[in-house]
Amino acid sequence: MSATISPLLRLQGITKRFGFVTALDDVSLDLNAGEIHTLLGENGAGKSTLIKILGGIYQPDQGEVWLDQNLISLRSVADADRLKIRLIHQELSLAPNLSIAENIFLGREPVRYGILQRRQMKRQAEKLIAQLGLSEIEDVTAIVVDLSTAQQQLVEIARALSQAARVLILDEPTSSLSDVEVDALFNTLRRLRAQGVGIIYISHRMEEITRLSDRITVLRDGKAVGTAKTDEVDTSTLIQWMVGRDIQEHFPRPPYRPGGVALQVCQLTSPFVHDISFEVRYGEVLGLSGLIGAGRTELARALFGIDHVRSGTILIDGKPTQIHNPREALNQGLVLVPEDRKQQGLVQDQSVAFNIALPWLKDWIKGCVFHYQIRNAIVERTVKRFGIRLAGNEQPIRDLSGGNQQKVLVGRWMEKPPKILILDEPTRGIDVGAREDMYRIIGDLVEQGMALILISSDLDEVLNISHKVGTFRAGRLTGIYEAQNVSAEQIMQQLTGGEEIESC
Repeated sequence: MSATISPLLRLQGITKRFGFVTALDDVSLDLNAGEIHTLLGENGAGKSTLIKILGGIYQPDQGEVWLDQNLISLRSVADADRLKIRLIHQELSLAPNLSIAENIFLGREPVRYGILQRRQMKRQAEKLIAQLGLSEIEDVTAIVVDLSTAQQQLVEIARALSQAARVLILDEPTSSLSDVEVDALFNTLRRLRAQGVGIIYISHRMEEITRLSDRITVLRDGKAVGTAKTDEVDTSTLIQWMVGRDIQEHFPRPPYRPGGVALQVCQLTSPFVHDISFEVRYGEVLGLSGLIGAGRTELARALFGIDHVRSGTILIDGKPTQIHNPREALNQGLVLVPEDRKQQGLVQDQSVAFNIALPWLKDWIKGCVFHYQIRNAIVERTVKRFGIRLAGNEQPIRDLSGGNQQKVLVGRWMEKPPKILILDEPTRGIDVGAREDMYRIIGDLVEQGMALILISSDLDEVLNISHKVGTFRAGRLTGIYEAQNVSAEQIMQQLTGGEEIESC
């Protein structure tokens, strides 16, 4: 970390209220030039509110913000841009119908004599992508709507870094990235740090924080409860600061008592995956690991009837089955919880109760009669069983934390539990306390005999939660291993060049 006489950025006594709720309570924080300062805390701790103040989206009720020892006013996003404070949001803000290059230079397109210089914009975008090491973005003319969630996140990062920044703020930038993409991003951030950029980094992944950060500040319930140099504080202390209690085991693998084969897939081929064969048993977690675009999500979509299966066999309980759409998958006892809970999983404009009871409309809507007593009973059972924290059942789902939204997304299917549950990035963008809850939920479901497929970009999560680990590369399943008998290094070797497994 570069030595500095005074902080590049200083927040002093920041307080922000929303009605009767105090989101931030007298928070002070400083950021040095050439420093990566991690902001850590559970969902609802105040992190997002704090960075939105720095981004000019919110204005504090009390407190001051100083840049280069000058008191500044951030009344709008334009103010933050003018001062070269760049904010990369966790929620993507891309124009879906434009290309990657057009998104990167949106509002700053190269123009000559009033004519858009598309070739120049394409060259500049390609140069930027190469400089950032974002190898998964192969064609900058591709339309954003056709990209995976992870690829869209890379575009969001590239857009923010395409402009000079003095202060760069990143909110969960690696939530959908594989280890290779994370390494490329970290190399970019280290280069920016060496150039004197001050970086505020938000993540729930402890291994990232210890690898990248110079200092860490923890927020809890809107207050700053501690700041420490990364090499002077351990993970258990940080977790205690965050949640106010000790979490003994970060990755609790469920007991392994496998039953019969729940799902068997033989030589399955879709437009995106090829010759896939595997099986998962009742009472078993099969983890799927792979780089971005390797085919894990595409396999889940094919199994759930979203993508067309060109050839191959799917057997449930030993019986061949045809799944042409999600309804048929649900009827066969197979459920997919998608990686993008906001766009693909939940109806954001509706209430918690609506989202929980949505799969069971036939149970509480009969003819033209709405049986709200039945609906409310379904909702209450789910809220209680999964410990969903909310102000009331009719609270808008968008107002819940990411962890509680994820509990709704998983819990709503447990009114009539499926045989096979596919979880795609179930801990994406949720804090360490909510992760602990999600791991407990996974353990409970598996102990009750459910067959579970876990897709995650967090290699430690896959290795430690799963009983078996499958590796994906270029749309193919390259191996399946006993999780306890394989290392992260061996898995990474397979992800980048392993052999294929034998077909059924």
